[in-house]
Amino acid sequence: MHVKRLLLLLSLVLLAACAPGGAADTTESATDDLAASAEEAPAGETVQLVYQDWRTDWFPGMAQAQLAEFHATHPNIRVFYTPDPEDVPGEMPAMFQAGSAPDIVNGCCDFFPAWGQAGYLLDLRPFVERDLSADVISEWDAAQYEAFFTPDGRQFALPKYHGALAVYYNKDLFDAAGLPYPDADWTYDDYLAAMTALTGDGGGRPTWGSTLDPIYDRVQIHVNAFGGHYVNPDDPADCVLDEPPAVAALEWLRARFQDDGVMATPLALNKLETRRAFWEGRVAMVEDGSWALKDILANAPFRVGIAPFPTGPGGRATLATTDGFAISAGTRHPEEAWELLKFLVSEQYGLAMAEASFLQPARASLVEQWAAFIRADYPEQTADLDLAIFADGHVRGYSVTAEVFNNMIGVRDITDAAFEDILTLGQAQPAERLAAACAEIEALQEN
Repeated sequence: MHVKRLLLLLSLVLLAACAPGGAADTTESATDDLAASAEEAPAGETVQLVYQDWRTDWFPGMAQAQLAEFHATHPNIRVFYTPDPEDVPGEMPAMFQAGSAPDIVNGCCDFFPAWGQAGYLLDLRPFVERDLSADVISEWDAAQYEAFFTPDGRQFALPKYHGALAVYYNKDLFDAAGLPYPDADWTYDDYLAAMTALTGDGGGRPTWGSTLDPIYDRVQIHVNAFGGHYVNPDDPADCVLDEPPAVAALEWLRARFQDDGVMATPLALNKLETRRAFWEGRVAMVEDGSWALKDILANAPFRVGIAPFPTGPGGRATLATTDGFAISAGTRHPEEAWELLKFLVSEQYGLAMAEASFLQPARASLVEQWAAFIRADYPEQTADLDLAIFADGHVRGYSVTAEVFNNMIGVRDITDAAFEDILTLGQAQPAERLAAACAEIEALQEN
């Protein structure tokens, strides 16, 4: 076993020994077995795996409780949970390259396919073809599932949960302004009209109609709704962010942030988390995901509504997150890691995450149980809340995932810089700045 990996495993054992209460119980006899893990475990002996996942407050306890059940049914496998590093996209590539990455990891967004493209993650196709039925695969959103394949056909992950974007809105502010609530037929013109009416002086401090995080996938939803793309669907090395539909979408957003002032920039909010700006009453609407639902319901002192994204010139789109589970290509125990990965994508683990923090399950058949957890915890706030909106894109087929170039390494830095210049700082016009960004992205594809 690689020295760095052995040190990681040893640190986990020491942490488990010091953990209060039941936390240590999930790693029983780990110290005794540590020496055996330094070499390939002989047949019949316990295999030890390291599983890395979120470090949020609620997750470690939930994961440890679930792993205890996994251990009960897999006595030959001992799993050590470790939280993600602080900077997952920045720190993980070096761990993969050094051979010290955990056996099972989670990832998302633009950096996850970059790991797959770089060969850091095991190709799951043989395992999926052997063990997963067509019925199980059909439960997952097609757009999300297909996002876990590289351009050359390797499958690097399976879905963790199905997060979807929507527009949260403050019903009390809509009522005070005499505005109708957004519905399934609203358009970008309706969105602008509502933002304009709701922007003003909110009790001595400025308030804005809406806001969003101007980052890769959040901006992409608007580009798609205007009929545009980041990536040419027929050529993943071709950047089309500088073509008219995408430019029109960025111009629409730029005008809202800079000309009308009806959308709050990150600077205007002093880089306050957008969902917090919403529940503190700084903005009347916010574009955020189902993963923000528990925070918003727990903190908002007003009635909350949820609406689908407005329909744009090119139709409607919403983001299906690409959070998934993967196996490191360097694992010494691929079969045992696959057993754990099957558990992580099971109904049981999906419902555990749904109950703990309202994460929308990746399996469509679990959505009703997810909604029941939410309504049980917040009966008054959810009495007339249409939670099905979060599953609408999945059910009706307009979900999209973050678009992926042949080489994603460095792409996010380029787009984030362009969006900051255009939307946050107002220092660039979309056409010229996006053309420059596309030239940089296409240069990466040549390397």
